Amino acid sequence: MRRHGNLEYGCHAAPQRTCVGCRVRTDKSELLRLVLVEDQVVPDLRGRLPGRGASLHPSMSCLELAERRRAFSRAFRVPGPLDVSRVRAHLEGEPRNVM
Repeated sequence: MRRHGNLEYGCHAAPQRTCVGCRVRTDKSELLRLVLVEDQVVPDLRGRLPGRGASLHPSMSCLELAERRRAFSRAFRVPGPLDVSRVRAHLEGEPRNVM
């Protein structure tokens, strides 16, 4: 018998999140959590930073889609453009001070 839905070990349902770029729902563990620090979007690698979070697939295509759709300002519920340079640097693999 086939089980329906995404299940982890022990038959527990995995938490689901939606990517702000491509709008696809997937497991929380497959997405990168982002938080807003002042007017800058930063990756939350440990998942412990305070504040409202947004999820993004760790790919440049999803980041570009989110920027084009102005999804970050809606996800964080703030007006105006936001700086995503730290997220871009993280996805490109540049060694930088990332939280």
